[in-house]
Amino acid sequence: MYVVDVGAQVIGVNYGLLGNNLPSADQVIALIKSNKINKVRIFQPYQGVLQTLKDSNLEVVLGTLNEDLQQLATDQSFAANWVKDNVLAYIPSVKFRYITLGNEVIPGQYANFVYDAMQNVQNALKAANVNVPVTTVVSYAVLGSSYPPSNASFGQDSSAAMSKIVPFLQQNQYPLLANVYPCFAYFGEPTNINADYALGNPNASFVYDGTLSYNNMFDAMIDAMYVALEKVGGNDVKIVVSETGWPSAGADLATINNAKTYVNNVIQRVLTGKGTPKRPETPLEAYIFALFNENQKPAGTEQNFGLFYPDMTPVYPVNIV
Repeated sequence: MYVVDVGAQVIGVNYGLLGNNLPSADQVIALIKSNKINKVRIFQPYQGVLQTLKDSNLEVVLGTLNEDLQQLATDQSFAANWVKDNVLAYIPSVKFRYITLGNEVIPGQYANFVYDAMQNVQNALKAANVNVPVTTVVSYAVLGSSYPPSNASFGQDSSAAMSKIVPFLQQNQYPLLANVYPCFAYFGEPTNINADYALGNPNASFVYDGTLSYNNMFDAMIDAMYVALEKVGGNDVKIVVSETGWPSAGADLATINNAKTYVNNVIQRVLTGKGTPKRPETPLEAYIFALFNENQKPAGTEQNFGLFYPDMTPVYPVNIV
């Protein structure tokens, strides 16, 4: 049986391909490894990238196209073929860490397909004697309220989908992947949110929520998601931060210095091995968004989340170890 090892908790990176000037997949995988990163997330099964990942020893988070969710949910044979073509064809040369059904589709037109798609893909994996956690990726839009963290809950437009997904994750001991972006909250309310708190600087003042205290927004946002999970039966579901980052251009507060500060603070925070105030014994796992600035994304901040320019020179220095 192929079983994924989800023991080591370190830093990964999101590898997107929405650029017309990006380096080749073999150059990218070499770049990732040279920077001591051992986990990579790809948003859909790019066959060229998966071929290059063979024997790389990188752990891979593999996504599906959102547009495929309906067919994955309603057609078990389609799900079986998807697993055959995109997972079984690469095992054991590619080390799959998670398979994600849907990226930020809850709430939305595809939300009600996620649970059935997860079930069908899991069935296909089990039929092949492969044990890789199956989950989905949510944005903060799933929460109806998030502040203070102890008051968090899933929103009315998300609760129907999440009330099916969370018990599935709880039963199978699979994590929920969540995209966590303090920068967007800070950009929206720069006069109400302390910059050091948003950036994760160690000198930030503490924010108190009952018996828990937070000196960075990253932890507080993760704990809000944990509170929402518990309210629908996900007491043991772990949060994996599938995306977090800070843009280096495209808005007033999107600067290279802020991006460098936030990303390096998150990396050092994760590498402590400590959990959040609510889950102190659960080490964090986070994937930095993103590897490159991608020029085919929407103009503005979206094009400027990269750790590297397309020529593979750093946008700013990052210390992974």
